[in-house]
Amino acid sequence: MFIANTQEDQEAMLAKIGAKDIKELLAQIPEKFLYPTLDLPQALTEAELTAHVHTLAAKNKPLTNFIGAGVYDHFIPAAVPALSSRGEFLTAYTPYQAEASQGTLQTIYEFQSCMCALLNMDVATASHYDGATAMTEAALAACRITGRKEIVISALLHPHYKEVLSTYTRHMGITIQEAPVTADGLLDATSLKTQLTDKAACFILQTPNFHGCLEDAQAVSAAVHAVGALLVTVVNPISLGVVQTPGEYDADFAVCEGQPLGNAMSFGGPGLGVMTAKKAYVRQLPGRMVGIAKDKDGKRAFVLTLQAREQHIRREKAASNICSNEALCALNAVIYLTLLGPKGLQEVAELNLERAHQLAEKISTVKGYSANTSVPFFNEFVVTCPVPASQVIESLENKGIAAGYDLGGKQLLVCATELRTPQDLQAYADALGGI
Repeated sequence: MFIANTQEDQEAMLAKIGAKDIKELLAQIPEKFLYPTLDLPQALTEAELTAHVHTLAAKNKPLTNFIGAGVYDHFIPAAVPALSSRGEFLTAYTPYQAEASQGTLQTIYEFQSCMCALLNMDVATASHYDGATAMTEAALAACRITGRKEIVISALLHPHYKEVLSTYTRHMGITIQEAPVTADGLLDATSLKTQLTDKAACFILQTPNFHGCLEDAQAVSAAVHAVGALLVTVVNPISLGVVQTPGEYDADFAVCEGQPLGNAMSFGGPGLGVMTAKKAYVRQLPGRMVGIAKDKDGKRAFVLTLQAREQHIRREKAASNICSNEALCALNAVIYLTLLGPKGLQEVAELNLERAHQLAEKISTVKGYSANTSVPFFNEFVVTCPVPASQVIESLENKGIAAGYDLGGKQLLVCATELRTPQDLQAYADALGGI
């Protein structure tokens, strides 16, 4: 960090404040908390620091990425960062003052419109921290709507999403039940029907699930609604270019992680929580929404509305206490979807489907390896290895390949997006054969 204040500047500020020196200014702070001993290297000039950072960056090992598990490596058109990094977007904060934030409010409104169209739902919020918090907020809304205190989830819901749900509900008197899955990696329909009772507020369905398998969402929806519960569905937004939308199978809430939509992986964050719902539940949506109104002259105006969050109404009445707006990530998603359009999104989804299936076929030809292709899957799939998955990951890393996500034992979760070329897929299979 470079501090612009010179010694003379500091002395001038202290004189204005009326303090003799920094120590006098900080006199109210106990001595033991002042000036902790930090093992820091000697200060560097800007040129020296730049050279040091380049040296550190050179240690990064470029790997061909086959890891998915919730964060995905997709192509991002150059126009996305070029537009979203403009000063009026990059430096804009939450638009509390509508009269000064029409541009930002319009982009959020466009984001809401895009999400409603993509997921085929009635209303959308102005975004949440990430997919896991959006899902949890939807489940809590279902509890408020139904007055019930039980949430049923699939055993193949993303483990991080499970953890967030557990953290939120730990002290709320809400119980969480897991519905089992079959050996093929899909929900056990028979067990699900017995587990869904009139105590369930909602069922959380992820499709594709954590193992990449596509669930029979239509059948699950019917079973959930038969007991008066609500359906909360978690989707991969790219998959909606080729599979059924949540609106088509009558989901009550539909959420997703918006990172695949024009946002870089960035070591796992920031994320973009997308939350949509049926219009009947709009009053239970947390966070905020942007709506269109008219100003005193009758002109179109964008405004924040339905702000069910702790900063705007009494805390005990707030629908949520964690609903910051990821406006810049949401803007990336809007630009990405605008550039692609419906046809482009379909083509990207088809490429993801094609690449994953091609890789699964190649892996299955390698002696000792088998990919789970017994059920429909999108983007990623489970591979059973002849040796521990951790050993496969380590071996392929030495060959410049990030092999996948270790599921434990000999199970490996492998992902192939549109960025993986036919040559990449063949190199992966060849590398497995060399272990």
